[in-house]
Amino acid sequence: MIYRENNLEKNMTDYNEALERSTEYFGGDALAAGVYVDKYALTTPTGEVLEPTPDEMHKRLAKEFARIEKKYPNPVSEEVIYSYLKDFKYIVPQGSPMAGIGNPYQVMTLSNCYTLEPPYDSYGGILKTDQEQVQLMKRRAGVGFDISNIRPKGLITKNAAKSTDGIAVFMERFSNSCREVAQGSGRRGALMLTISVHHPEIETFINIKRDLKKVTGANISIRLTDEFMKAVKANDQVELRWPTNSKTPEISKKVSAKQIWDQIIDSAHACAEPGLLFWDTVLKNTPSDCYEEFASVGVNPCSEIVLSKDDSCRLMLVNTLSFVENPFTDKATFDGKSYGNTVRLAQRLMDDMIDLELECIDKIIEKIKNDPEPESVKRIESDLWKRIRVSCERGRRTGLGVTAVGDTIAALGQRYGSAESIETVHSIYGLLAHNAYWETTCLAEQRGPFPAYDYEKEKDHPFINKIAQHDKALKERLKKFGRRNIALTTTAPAGSVSILTRTTSGIEPAFEVVYKRRRKIMSSDKDVRVDFVDDLGDK
Repeated sequence: MIYRENNLEKNMTDYNEALERSTEYFGGDALAAGVYVDKYALTTPTGEVLEPTPDEMHKRLAKEFARIEKKYPNPVSEEVIYSYLKDFKYIVPQGSPMAGIGNPYQVMTLSNCYTLEPPYDSYGGILKTDQEQVQLMKRRAGVGFDISNIRPKGLITKNAAKSTDGIAVFMERFSNSCREVAQGSGRRGALMLTISVHHPEIETFINIKRDLKKVTGANISIRLTDEFMKAVKANDQVELRWPTNSKTPEISKKVSAKQIWDQIIDSAHACAEPGLLFWDTVLKNTPSDCYEEFASVGVNPCSEIVLSKDDSCRLMLVNTLSFVENPFTDKATFDGKSYGNTVRLAQRLMDDMIDLELECIDKIIEKIKNDPEPESVKRIESDLWKRIRVSCERGRRTGLGVTAVGDTIAALGQRYGSAESIETVHSIYGLLAHNAYWETTCLAEQRGPFPAYDYEKEKDHPFINKIAQHDKALKERLKKFGRRNIALTTTAPAGSVSILTRTTSGIEPAFEVVYKRRRKIMSSDKDVRVDFVDDLGDK
């Protein structure tokens, strides 16, 4: 049957037929086929599948990228773009871009992750942040924000409650809101809550998830400072204070840094959280922090990207395994030149994706404008997306990374963790950074630098200088043309994408020949068997 809507004409396929055809595409890999059909295949509003195999999806993506390319000098053709996307071999847009680019049926963002401004220390501020995270999650985005601003428990207030509730109750609120989003579909909300290690309720934060029914809808991470780590090393005391960044805090007390550290280690061992963020190191090495309007305020749900308030990032991967020649033989080599050229094209497509994202944001804003609710109801959502548009346009942030590094090491015949493998990984990431930064100067030359760019602000930045330290030409290009993108690279977890590429998602080797994979069952899932029910009743 032919489906026609919004100038789009495609054949409709039912779910089972699409799953069968996709399984054939993946050479019998039913897991990859299921992930593709459930998450990324274009479907009608009533659920008919319009892209029964990834090949149709890749053609959709190539067409949209080529449309943007035609706006600029020396456009890359649709055919060339498709050849790099085909079979997930070289370049892989990650997650939301695959689902959203060229999708006329869903009003959604292409950004994988957002960071919100830390909530103001009031009920109004906390509820505002709560609504903003939900508004982003319903558009398919993950969200992160810091809660260090929230006062510790037991302080006097001037409302009917008489004293403050502390962080725990609000962590639960944010977590529960995340769990509510998209409960009936294959896409769930994703949330990261962070806090300063100097917050007076740091022990509450550290231990809250030991109760397996608490904060189940969020990841949690602690912002460690050099001040704290030095105190741990010296077995000294450290100050807990609020506000955490104040030199004259309202609340201040000294505690054993090592006791705090030991609790972090014990909790991480017991329940795999909290994660750790070496925040001073982050701030020293993040190029966007050269600009006050792009100062880092938080991280995304998997914490691979540090973002300013109301900023977001789209993700794309290069499949490094595809550049190993004669894999798994004693003649195996890595084709660094071809890999570098592919990185440059990927960075160019990442910049195109920002233009595609701006179109999506405009559609979201227009939809909100036309929604039937009164302006008083829509105001927070509308203001949020208008601020996001400004950040997207002024910074043009990208998130280019790699996948299959573990497989690449194996294909080269190198033992994981050996000096040789470490040198290989160093080379892979060095080529990624250098070629991405070279390409961003080319894009700045052809298309102009990101609007906030100022060479004087970042000429001495340690991270940028490290990338350009052995390349005089790159230094000169940065000075002459600037950069098209305020931040370029990251290493995102490639969970679903690694299933589609059928590679390792990161650097680790395969520790077992066979794994048991457990995932949460959604109400929309078809023909599934329940093998496990957790403490909250989730199947």
